[in-house]
Amino acid sequence: MPKLKEPAVKPLTGEKLLTKIKQLDHLSREEKAKACGYFSFDPDGSERLNVMAFLNAVLDAEGVNLDATPNQNGSGTSGRQPSYMVSVQTNGNLLVGSAYTKQMELNPGDTFEVTLGRKHIHLTKVESDD
Repeated sequence: MPKLKEPAVKPLTGEKLLTKIKQLDHLSREEKAKACGYFSFDPDGSERLNVMAFLNAVLDAEGVNLDATPNQNGSGTSGRQPSYMVSVQTNGNLLVGSAYTKQMELNPGDTFEVTLGRKHIHLTKVESDD
């Protein structure tokens, strides 16, 4: 497999990227991407613009984060938000999902006392004797 030629210029990032874009305001998006170093070469030698990488770099330079917001623990994305509703499974069990156990800082092996009300169920954590 032939080795791909790489652009001689390293793509601009951060403040340098934003400054260059302002200087090139008369050019198209594709022309700006190329001028800022966001291109590569295909195996056949043809040039390929990396417009998506360019746009992502612009967003990063501007401080815009389009990724999901961190969860309450600040440990990355949290996926779906809990609805605070559960359904009885076909085998009669109630499953408490990981979103709730993480929020309550529960660990495997924690024990609970179940108290039934007229329209609710209370789970009260039983403290261990450790």
